[in-house]
Amino acid sequence: MRRTPSGTIRPGAHRGHSRPPGANDWHSQELLVGVGDQVSVGDELVIIESMKMEIPVESPVSGTVVEFVVEPPGKVEEGDLLLRLEV
Repeated sequence: MRRTPSGTIRPGAHRGHSRPPGANDWHSQELLVGVGDQVSVGDELVIIESMKMEIPVESPVSGTVVEFVVEPPGKVEEGDLLLRLEV
């Protein structure tokens, strides 16, 4: 996961998580927060599943969840927009 200047969250390498082999088959599995929720740096936002491994997507910033772009069980790839945070 990486943060873009607008506060959008995208899957990818973050905090020691490297992209696993076969990661083209990532799927969003579970939303851990909702629109309007306040989140802090390091809070888990979404669980992504790849190759039967669950990978938590953590917030790189503190802010408010304003929109989910992909909702479970949606297929995602590296670089896809998952959600937006207002920071």
